[in-house]
Amino acid sequence: MTKKTGSLRRLLRFLRPHLRPNRGLVVGGFAAMFIEVAVRVIEPWPLKFVIDAVVAPGAAADSGIVVLLAVCAVAVLAAAGIRALAAYFMTVCFALAGTRTMNTVRGRVYAHALRLSLRFHNGSRAGDLINRLVSDVGKMRDVAVTAAMPLIGNCVTLVAMFTVMMFLDWRLGLVILAAFPIFLLFSHVSSRRVTRAARVQRAREGDLAGAASESFSAMKLVQAYTLEPVLESDFASSNSKELREGVRATRLAAGLERTTDVLVGVATGAVLLIGGMSVVRGHLTPGELVVFVQYLKGAFKPMRDLAKYTGRIAKALASGERVLALLEERPEVTDGTQDLGRPSGRVSFRGVAASYDDETVALENVELDVLAGERVALVGHSGSGKSTLASLVLRLQDPSEGVVEIDGRDIRDCTLSSVRAATSIVLQESVLFAGTVRDNIRMGRPTATDEHVAWAADVADVTEFAERLPDGLDTVVGERGDTLSGGQRQRIAIARAILRDARIVILDEPTSGLDATSAGTVTDALDRLTAGKTTLIVTHDLEDALSCDRIVVLERGRIVEQGTPEELLGRDASRLSILNRSADRAAAGGPR
Repeated sequence: MTKKTGSLRRLLRFLRPHLRPNRGLVVGGFAAMFIEVAVRVIEPWPLKFVIDAVVAPGAAADSGIVVLLAVCAVAVLAAAGIRALAAYFMTVCFALAGTRTMNTVRGRVYAHALRLSLRFHNGSRAGDLINRLVSDVGKMRDVAVTAAMPLIGNCVTLVAMFTVMMFLDWRLGLVILAAFPIFLLFSHVSSRRVTRAARVQRAREGDLAGAASESFSAMKLVQAYTLEPVLESDFASSNSKELREGVRATRLAAGLERTTDVLVGVATGAVLLIGGMSVVRGHLTPGELVVFVQYLKGAFKPMRDLAKYTGRIAKALASGERVLALLEERPEVTDGTQDLGRPSGRVSFRGVAASYDDETVALENVELDVLAGERVALVGHSGSGKSTLASLVLRLQDPSEGVVEIDGRDIRDCTLSSVRAATSIVLQESVLFAGTVRDNIRMGRPTATDEHVAWAADVADVTEFAERLPDGLDTVVGERGDTLSGGQRQRIAIARAILRDARIVILDEPTSGLDATSAGTVTDALDRLTAGKTTLIVTHDLEDALSCDRIVVLERGRIVEQGTPEELLGRDASRLSILNRSADRAAAGGPR
């Protein structure tokens, strides 16, 4: 089995269950297709009767001839109308079935990608994933509608017409039959080359999309460092490579198409030669020869179409391989079966180890108990494992060793939705989506009413600046919230967390990068968010750490010190030397 055949079978197996909900449309399309095939088989016969009647010895324009001509004319018109109507319904049914199926596939691919682990997303380019989701699925849909399903109809036509041709003159039928092995040989060799080129081209297109996505998402940095010429040069180089592969695929497909035309011409010439001899010898009538030539054109149409669509089918197959490769990625974090419910908020780490990848250790033998309602600061140098420790509570990743518990229950046994419903998070760089301020707050709890959203906005001091926006909470913010300041984005993120009303709150450098005034406003909102909640604060800020009930110091993935702020300051203040940002602000005279 060739790689192409194996890929095609895998793709068909994958698509089959997605086609089942549309089987009514598929059956209707095939019914219309068989009607259209039957009419195409019958359509040349009126012409046969006319030619035989007109060229017959002693033929005259008597009433019988006139009636025959009239009947044949009406038959041709009726056949054309029925065939057009059947072809219309066939196209519509197949198009609807193909489009709905591929839309379902696209939804499944998107849902699957959303659930893949952070490690996968951290190692993937967002632009390439978007290319698979939009472009690759789109190519599969277009080819299924415009090429694959019509080709099935053409193949059915080929079998029907070839059967009639063998009945008319088996010698001419064998002439046509001899052309197919030659075509299949050329097609097999060429299509493998086209598929390889298309596979490389689709990968190049994914790289292009990834590079463009990275550039556009970092536009401030690009323009600030005048990186436009460098990125333009890199993009032009990648673009040229994609162009070369595209031209190669097109050239190979065009060569197969022209070879097919020559093969069809040779077969047609042979049929005219042998068929003409048969007419002269009386084995065929002139009308039957015309029918044979008409069938010949119809019989070779699948070959022409296959040659014509080889490039597009190859690209669709390459796109299918990319989509299947994404769907075959398995999430590292698997769902549990138990409902965590609404916990009191006690979090425990028992002998926990974790890693960034297979080689880099992030945490090692961590033992930590966080009491319900306790506020704990996680401090340490960058890379010491603070954020990894916090991410384990959310099950953004699972420990490689040990257990993370909430209220004494291993969170791996609980459903992801219930674990994450018990937690809220505010990140260093708040992520906002294109939409209104109200929409972004409501993402904390999608079922919340406008009144609850407005309440959360008040508590997080969002209302204070929203009143100055053109449409208040209904003001549309740009993608990633770039139309707002950093402090405003943080307050929206805090409102979102407040609306979630989770028992466990994770703050990952929530005031980092903010000016003193914004940091003071955000800190007030954070205090309201975390009141009475179990809180883990990842921070380099001395004042944030000193406001906690306990400080946990990590170095190289291990807990090296923990205690109340007073205990650590009295025992070994050097451990807190990295917590200096608030001190710097104080020295500069800035308020908190």
